[in-house]
Amino acid sequence: MKLTALHALPSLPVQSKIAAISHHPIAKTLTTLHQYYASPFSPSKAKTRMIDYSKSQFLVVDDFSDFRTSVKNMLKQMAVQHIDTAANAKEALELCRLKRYDIVLHDYNLGAGKNGQQVLEELHERKLMMPHCIFVMVTAETSQAMVMSAIECEPDAYLTKPFNRASLQQRLDKLVQRKQALKPVLDAVHKGDHQTVVEACQQVMRDQPKYRPQCLRYQANALEALGQDRALEKMLTAIMADRPLPWALVALADLYRRMGQLDKAENLLEQGVRQFPMLPMIYDGLAAVYRDRDDLPKVQQWLEQGLRISPHALHRQVELGTVARQNQDSDAALKAWRQAVDLGRNSVFHSAESHLSLAATLNDQLNENPDPKVTLELRQTLTEMEQSWSDDPGLQVRSNLLQASALQKTGKSGEASALLSKAQGQLAQLDTFFSPQAALDVADNLRELGQADQAEQMLATCAEMYGDDPSVMQQIAGKTDNPALLDTSKRAAELNRQGIQHYQQKNYPQALEAFRQSQKLQPRNISFALNTAQSLLRLMATEPDPALKEECRLCLQQVRSIPPSDSRYERYLKLCKHAEAS
Repeated sequence: MKLTALHALPSLPVQSKIAAISHHPIAKTLTTLHQYYASPFSPSKAKTRMIDYSKSQFLVVDDFSDFRTSVKNMLKQMAVQHIDTAANAKEALELCRLKRYDIVLHDYNLGAGKNGQQVLEELHERKLMMPHCIFVMVTAETSQAMVMSAIECEPDAYLTKPFNRASLQQRLDKLVQRKQALKPVLDAVHKGDHQTVVEACQQVMRDQPKYRPQCLRYQANALEALGQDRALEKMLTAIMADRPLPWALVALADLYRRMGQLDKAENLLEQGVRQFPMLPMIYDGLAAVYRDRDDLPKVQQWLEQGLRISPHALHRQVELGTVARQNQDSDAALKAWRQAVDLGRNSVFHSAESHLSLAATLNDQLNENPDPKVTLELRQTLTEMEQSWSDDPGLQVRSNLLQASALQKTGKSGEASALLSKAQGQLAQLDTFFSPQAALDVADNLRELGQADQAEQMLATCAEMYGDDPSVMQQIAGKTDNPALLDTSKRAAELNRQGIQHYQQKNYPQALEAFRQSQKLQPRNISFALNTAQSLLRLMATEPDPALKEECRLCLQQVRSIPPSDSRYERYLKLCKHAEAS
């Protein structure tokens, strides 16, 4: 649990976009996706007005120089004066770091390295592209897997080769007109001003009704960010009553799920499966519903269905690998983690966790079959990880423990013992603690290697730092029979809950006392420490007190080992900054 952050972080809503092409070999799929991301598919017959491109900044990315030259010539015939080109993803990303482009024409398949989907993901993740920018994915490929992977990252349009100047200009003219009409909305999106997004959407819908579908989606994202669930439900229900749109169906089902109305969410998503069977987000939604019901076999079933439609979705492969391993389906887990490692190599979402999870799943297989090929793949996977993340001591500990466990299972006890000793030495020198799941994995490895006491200590530290999370405590309870550890966490969590209630009621002294008691029971618990620090800062705002400031400093110092990957890390940094300024 956490209190309301001192300063809300801006969050950019997903942009509604995708123009389909009726003659594409999988036009039905594209039409469904177009309905999800923008308005119902119907090619416009309206004559577009001439657009002045003379001041627009263009970027053309393709690995074939002849094609880049051809597109440049088309653009020059459209009076475009500012055109940059790139032959690969590295060049494209570097140019986008240096300049803000108005229109990007980007080939999907660039040969070795990143593809167009991965470039677009990185542009969004690194915030290298304004919401006003038009990104058109260009390709000659027509396989479902490629098209779905490209469209899931939401370009503004998808354009198939070959095309001529007239068709390119017609497409760009419509996209530019839409961006111009939505400019007040996009300005507010860029600033993270959600209330202004809502107001701008309402104004655009009044002035230019044909952009209502795009505005509705921006407005829905803004209402969600503002926490206005009632208004959001009313709006989405009205959209569904008028004409079921896939994006609205998914958003409404997600809202029902977050409100705990799982049956309503499931019924809506099952309706979605019948109406829009090619939409992977429907299956993600059903997986989320069954995750909330703790029905992991069903979660796996729906994730697998989504991956049959869009197999290149890295996040979906990661989720499937995690769930399949929990379901002890080692074949499905291995397939998913191998895919995740492969897909992640050129992705901005490249993560050491995929390598470690693949290695852990391979290590599981050694329990029944100590196959040397499995051991070799495990070592190769961890070696690749260590080369990419050589400066992370926590990963080195986990890698060494996994390799020691594998060596022990294959009868190489001497090598296993040496690696275990090395890992224990590294563990003692760590400045930061592990994430909850990493800590639980380390505890399992230590127990496998005969280090029961050290495994129990790892669980105790995990419970102390993350004991306010019921899902973490549930996993810890399955790995220890120490009642004192579990009871302490339960009492501390209850005190923290009372503190949150007092804080929300603005009873700050009572909140502080409850947080102090919870932190006394578990001094290194991150949430308890942050809540205590925030309560101290709140009191200091009206009554500056050196003693309270020192207590706040010590409180934050107590949880300095919070890993940067933790969702509370940003809040920790803000509180530290606020404490220094007080």
